[in-house]
Amino acid sequence: MKRHRRGYNQSEEFAKGLSELLHIPMELNLKRVVLTETQTKKSRLERLENVDHVFELINPARIVRKNSLLVDDVMTTGATLCSCANVLLANHAKNVDLACIAAGGKI
Repeated sequence: MKRHRRGYNQSEEFAKGLSELLHIPMELNLKRVVLTETQTKKSRLERLENVDHVFELINPARIVRKNSLLVDDVMTTGATLCSCANVLLANHAKNVDLACIAAGGKI
């Protein structure tokens, strides 16, 4: 996994900074349960299919009727963020907002 290779997760570091700056708690509650192949050479539709049903909540009760902020370093097509947001909304999150450092590709 990328985190193991790098020794850190850049999106998690971004989230920590936002949490401190905005004085809001940060909770890591999503986990990848299926390892997928790289998205780099896939179309938008292929990316959406590649990450469908690969994330789940660690503690679903923590997000019920609460606002959630998903943080990512780079949004290309938005497939991963969409998949994560769908998990949160399916588990009764009140709202899901997104924060990204950069966007690239065709959105």
